[in-house]
Amino acid sequence: MKLISFRRLAPAVASIALASCAAPVQPGLKDVVGDRFTIGVAANGEQMAGRDSVGTAIIKRHFNSIVAENVMKCQYIHPEEGRYDFAGADSLMAFAEANGMEVIGHCLVWHSMAAPWFFVDSAGNEVSAEVLRQRMVDHIKTVVGRYKGRVKGWDVCNEVIVEDGGLRDSPYSRALGYNFIYEALELTHQIDPDAEIYINDYGMTNPGRRAGYLALIDSIRSRGIRLDAMGLQGHMGIDYPDSASVVQTLDDFKKIGLPVMITEWDMGALPTVTQSADVTVGDSLPSAKLDIDPFRSGLSDSISAVWNTRMRMFWDIFISRSADIKRVTVWGVRDGDSWKNDFPVLGRTDYPLLFDRDGEPKPFVRDILADGAAN
Repeated sequence: MKLISFRRLAPAVASIALASCAAPVQPGLKDVVGDRFTIGVAANGEQMAGRDSVGTAIIKRHFNSIVAENVMKCQYIHPEEGRYDFAGADSLMAFAEANGMEVIGHCLVWHSMAAPWFFVDSAGNEVSAEVLRQRMVDHIKTVVGRYKGRVKGWDVCNEVIVEDGGLRDSPYSRALGYNFIYEALELTHQIDPDAEIYINDYGMTNPGRRAGYLALIDSIRSRGIRLDAMGLQGHMGIDYPDSASVVQTLDDFKKIGLPVMITEWDMGALPTVTQSADVTVGDSLPSAKLDIDPFRSGLSDSISAVWNTRMRMFWDIFISRSADIKRVTVWGVRDGDSWKNDFPVLGRTDYPLLFDRDGEPKPFVRDILADGAAN
């Protein structure tokens, strides 16, 4: 039998002892939140494939819910009639399942970011109500059916009500009126009865839009159609909304007994160009002034302080109202990932997310994590 020198073992033993005495790993946001609500993030293909290793590590550490920023939208998943591209969505599903994260499907029915063919015939004219209904049905059946039993919930209809409370003018509404909403919700539930059913929209602090949704929800319920929660898109600016309007929005949905989710949360740090609901993703306003991109070299300390104070204020509201909120989802991982860098003005530099371009948590996030570690 070969004898092993204790002196050879000593360094290894010492190393193990030092490791066991090392400071504990700081908790992630999901650990701080606990069971108050799930904490989600919108991910892109680079992160799902591991090519953005920094972003991937942030997702794994801090979030327990994930949504595809784009690859489940019609433009990407159904690019041509009769042809689907599931590569991106399959990658998201595999990543989520490997890391024990819930998946939110986003989104099935939306007037924007639809594939170019979806609403028109070969001559470029809008298709009939019958044709559009069948395309919508085929799309929902195929996408929801593929991921049946694997998706926590679906943003079935996205951005269907405008600021005056009326139905948004779109190919869907022109052809089918409100019926496209009812039919899409009902069909999604029929295909995957275990998946939650959501509607999602932005600008819900606007009283007119909110009133329109309260009326729509009443109509949905009167038809016996399932609706599990309302998604309140959290696209904010440095100067809007105010805290009182956010609290009022939460109160109004609480009164009707419908849980909410804070979805697509981010906060632009730049001067507001427009809050208009009618500026569509993909459209951009002309950049006529140099000061449209005032922080291309970095955010000023004064604006950063305001931004962090506001984000912490809203975070504290979410925590205090966690009995009414099912989930909070951030719309992107790092500042450089955010759609706000190009909307509504191409090429400007914004700082809207919880982690900076290097993957470091913003000051208010560091404070939240430190508070969690202390508790």
